[in-house]
Amino acid sequence: MTKRFLIVDDEERIRELVQACLEDLGGWDTLTAASGEEGLKIAQTEPIAAILLDVSMPDMDGFAVYEQLQANSLTQAIPVILLTAKVQASDRARFAQMGIAGVITKPFEPTSICNEVTKILGWDD
Repeated sequence: MTKRFLIVDDEERIRELVQACLEDLGGWDTLTAASGEEGLKIAQTEPIAAILLDVSMPDMDGFAVYEQLQANSLTQAIPVILLTAKVQASDRARFAQMGIAGVITKPFEPTSICNEVTKILGWDD
């Protein structure tokens, strides 16, 4: 079965770019959400292999979304990769403690995002 990703980012061009890379280069299915709220609804109703989650979003940031995913038995096992422009070493340690699968920093290299995702998730496709 093809792995399906959920891309949650408030920036449409980022959603479209990540979606194109994962579908065209990785051969994966994707769903997208423009807000944390929308992302949570999709994650609870669709089979998702992993979530690429923007940290800086209005209304509900990536951390709030992640906490809600973790609090729900339907979604707590889904690996989450953060998409963020601002990452310090201390953040990476905090993310690891929180159980976040990994971090992809923006701006990212579109041609390598699939490799980054498979490396973070430990998939040897």
